[in-house]
Amino acid sequence: MMAPAAHELGINLQILAESPEVCAVQVVPHAPVGDYTDLDQLRAFAAGVDVLTFDHEHVPTQFLETLIDEGVNVQPRPAALVHAQEKLEMRKAVERLGLPNPRWAEVASVDDLVSFGDEIGWPVVLKTPRGGYDGKGVLIVKTAEDARGGEASTWFDQLGQREDFSTLLAEQKVPFTRELSALVARRDSGEVRPWPVAESIQVNSVCDEVIAPAPGLDPAVAQAAADAAVRLATELGVTGVMAAELFEVPGTEHGFLINELAMRPHNSGHWTQDGSHTSQFEQHLRAVLNWPLGETAVKDEVAIMKNFLGGANEDIFGKIPEAVEAEPAAKVHFYGKGVKPGRKIGHVNIGGSAAETESLRAAVTRAARIISDGHA
Repeated sequence: MMAPAAHELGINLQILAESPEVCAVQVVPHAPVGDYTDLDQLRAFAAGVDVLTFDHEHVPTQFLETLIDEGVNVQPRPAALVHAQEKLEMRKAVERLGLPNPRWAEVASVDDLVSFGDEIGWPVVLKTPRGGYDGKGVLIVKTAEDARGGEASTWFDQLGQREDFSTLLAEQKVPFTRELSALVARRDSGEVRPWPVAESIQVNSVCDEVIAPAPGLDPAVAQAAADAAVRLATELGVTGVMAAELFEVPGTEHGFLINELAMRPHNSGHWTQDGSHTSQFEQHLRAVLNWPLGETAVKDEVAIMKNFLGGANEDIFGKIPEAVEAEPAAKVHFYGKGVKPGRKIGHVNIGGSAAETESLRAAVTRAARIISDGHA
């Protein structure tokens, strides 16, 4: 999705593709297939580029540091990126900066987990420090008995077999009312621009819908959330787009707690493609190249994004005309991925007045269902 923005700005975008079937290969002329966990292949791909950036956080940090030592312009730097790769490092940074964290602990054993749960109250959330997304690597542990006899115990038993981490992250189960996303972009010069804080609606631990700005959000909480994202981006030295995923918790000091960070264009920011003066994809390119950043205000009063997943309909392309006929104001973005049940394969955007929010939500839902299920 960065390709159209790159083309419009005259940027020669190249990608290191994991396989010939990766959807970006369809739209990026120079897309050699390679392994991002192989230093020699990374080194060969990076030769001659002005800047090396990412669309996920899984490139080994030590390889990025080697490339920097060899003169490659890597953005964001691994010292910042590690806070999106490693949840324990993220928690420590949020605490160090005095920003709102849930209660948390680094745990190395079932006994550690039980002590934490007994201290703050059950249930608790157990997370793998690396590799989790869309609900993967996350386990709700309801009681001390579950910790000692359930899946949590298996997680600890397997720690000795892991090379990527040796402890786990335990967190309080936050009594949040909804999830929010504070999206921000920063460039090396220090210029930072946040987008309006959005509401992110999850279904089965997968982002389903995003509404920007978040309806009914206390302006003071919205400002505090945006300020927290700006401070994180600034203090951690982020370049490019960063999403701070938040829990709204009314009645607490700040009104929210920080959940996780992502340092790349993020699903919660896809609404910006049609709903903001500058999309997150264009902004990321500007930021990593240290170009001036674009305006981030919402074009209309509200912008809505609805994901569509793989469902009953396998002829996605055949249903897009029906979807746009049913909802002419909707903008469909299909990723060109193979259709698999539950897999994110595209999204629909729409914008309008705040008074129309519910009818706009119904419109993008209708268009998304036509595409994924074959009928409204």
